[in-house]
Amino acid sequence: MKTRLFAVGDIHGCFEQLKELVENQLILNRTDKLVFLGDYIDRGTKSKEVVDFIINLKTNGYNITSLLGNHEQMLLDAYCDENNISLWMQNGGAETLNSFHIKSPKEIDEKYIDFLKNLPYYFSSAEFLFVHAGFNDNAIDPYEDKYSMIWNSTKYYSNSLLIDKTIIHGHRPITLNSCIQRVMTKQKVINIDTGCVYKDKEGYGKLTAM
Repeated sequence: MKTRLFAVGDIHGCFEQLKELVENQLILNRTDKLVFLGDYIDRGTKSKEVVDFIINLKTNGYNITSLLGNHEQMLLDAYCDENNISLWMQNGGAETLNSFHIKSPKEIDEKYIDFLKNLPYYFSSAEFLFVHAGFNDNAIDPYEDKYSMIWNSTKYYSNSLLIDKTIIHGHRPITLNSCIQRVMTKQKVINIDTGCVYKDKEGYGKLTAM
């Protein structure tokens, strides 16, 4: 059976959309490779269900790579230092706590913290580079700038270590039409975060796979 390679953009607690996409649209099988681009939590109402779903896919033998997003990093920062809780709460952390039925990040079960701590920053295949946000185009080695990989994105790169591959990322929501346009014109940098959690904003509200 032919191996298919998929990437899925920012989920932000949109569990029903994730389940529908993976099970009924992609119809994922164990010969496929699926890369999640980060931001599984915050803002939406079912962050725990999303993380459980991804963990269960891995446990059940599916070929899954889950990348670190800035929202996972903010949770980890809040977990390690209560001085960071305010920033996380301003960015949807309250919804994540509610989905876990807890009041503090310190109450999150260790298995979830271990899962988040072990998420890689990027994944590379023969033709593609997958990352949550982007890379530091000016760095001698852009793979060493972890901050940029979860926080900074741009539409174009000139770094010799980046230009040979198509970069697939999320992080900054764009309209579905904008995403389709970049795919159809075969851009070298493609954002597939189509703002799944923003269902009330025209042009957004979709969970996208490529």
